[in-house]
Amino acid sequence: MENSDDATTVSDAESLAKCLKFDFLVGMIIWYEILNKVNKVSKLIQKKDMNINDAISLLKGLITYFEEYRERGFDEAMIEAEKIAIEMKIKSKFHETHVRSKKKFFDEIASDEPIESMEEAFRVTYFLSIVDNAISSLKSRFEKFQRYEDTFGFLFNLSKLSSLDTESLKNSGDSLETFLQHGDNYDIDIVELFSELQLLRTSLPEDTAKPIEVLEYIKNIHICFSNAWIAYRILLTIPVTIATAERSFSKLKLIKNYLRSTMSLDRLSGLTMLSVEKKNIS
Repeated sequence: MENSDDATTVSDAESLAKCLKFDFLVGMIIWYEILNKVNKVSKLIQKKDMNINDAISLLKGLITYFEEYRERGFDEAMIEAEKIAIEMKIKSKFHETHVRSKKKFFDEIASDEPIESMEEAFRVTYFLSIVDNAISSLKSRFEKFQRYEDTFGFLFNLSKLSSLDTESLKNSGDSLETFLQHGDNYDIDIVELFSELQLLRTSLPEDTAKPIEVLEYIKNIHICFSNAWIAYRILLTIPVTIATAERSFSKLKLIKNYLRSTMSLDRLSGLTMLSVEKKNIS
């Protein structure tokens, strides 16, 4: 702002300088703390080998962290902002805004002073609002996973599968059978599944820790666990996250490049059809 001769650069620098107030620093520290934790969990959940059980544990931990951060986070952000403010030579004071006058009624106590200090107002209207919205969104996401845990929990939690008594195992199987019911059709037979799980949980290798390893074990031993095979396949195909492709490939862009810009429409359509139907033709 002081050294540049370019008017645009000076104008941009002045705009940025106006933002560099203490409340702006506190806000950026709060956002960094929240987004940093959410980003780490989001990356872990998007791993290709992530399963619902681990995703539920991560979300539980993140919700617990934000509930604790709600109590102590503002004070920590204030301390960090004061350190940065000293280095940047910014006053460690919240920007005071004009308090709108409010009409007083006869039964109210008149007061010229605002009810809250600027620091407390920032904590309530900014910090608590952001954190509460984050907790609410995570709990909403967690509720969807919780439904799957209630249905498939005894399958993807192998320690729970091994420790269930006969009655609890049967009840869990009944719940799963109902969940996988389509009208009068059932994906699994509860009687056969119950018998298979009783045998399966005693025959699994000790180092088996994940549902995918159970599925591989069933596949490798070539023993008829047909209902358990179906149940674990359904469990492992439930998406943990919803994601779209970051890059799309158009057949037309691959075929009609700048070297073929004069290609006729009929030829382009023919080549596109050949490219799309390549597997079927071969």
